[in-house]
This record gives sequence, C-alpha cells and structure tokens, in this order.
Amino acid sequence: MAIEAVVDEEPGDEEPGDERRPVPACNDGTGGLTELFFSEDLYDIARAKHLCSTCALRRACLDAALARREPCGVWGGELLSKGRVLVLKRRRGRPPKQRPAEVIVIDGVDVVVSPEIRSA
Repeated sequence: MAIEAVVDEEPGDEEPGDERRPVPACNDGTGGLTELFFSEDLYDIARAKHLCSTCALRRACLDAALARREPCGVWGGELLSKGRVLVLKRRRGRPPKQRPAEVIVIDGVDVVVSPEIRSA
C-alpha cells in the first residue's frame, strides 16, 4: 500500500472519479524529515511520534510498514525494529536504578521521551 502526496493542480485538471488523498504529515516535499524518522536519538524519536499523531494516514502507514516488515524507523507513530513495534527504546548501556521521566513540550503538548525508572 503506497502513500502518496497530493499534488497541486489547476482547477478543471481533475479527471472524473479523481479523488484527492491526504498529504502525510511527514512529507515536507524536501525529504528533510527523513533523519528525524530514522534517528537513534530518543528526542528525535519522540518528535517523530508526535508528528505522526497529527497525521490522517497514521493507521495506513503503520499497517503498510508492518506488512513490509520495515527494518527500522518511526512509522505510523510507532518505533519499528526488525519489522516489529518497539514499546520502549532505551539508551545505550546499563539503565540507572532511578531516573525521573524525561518530558519535552512539542506544540504545547507534553511528550514523554523516556518513562520514569524506580528501583524496587
């Protein structure tokens, strides 16, 4: 299932039965957001997921990525690795015993970068 962008056309250029498709939120027309969606940085991943949350094609994008078994990246608001959804991506190395949640604000919305860790 391909996801295509809407191309601006002159009025009257439409063919009968031609329906416009929504533009994916990740399509800025320049490919400038590619690094954001395939980054290893937790902040970039949180930004990419937030951008997906505003997209009308989110479900179709995720379904298509899972069907293709995408090896990595943020697709449909989920982080994929080896064709599967990763619930949580950790930083490299041993996790700390305690750490407060890291939250950033994007467009006035609190986005969790990494959840709180409490030792038992």
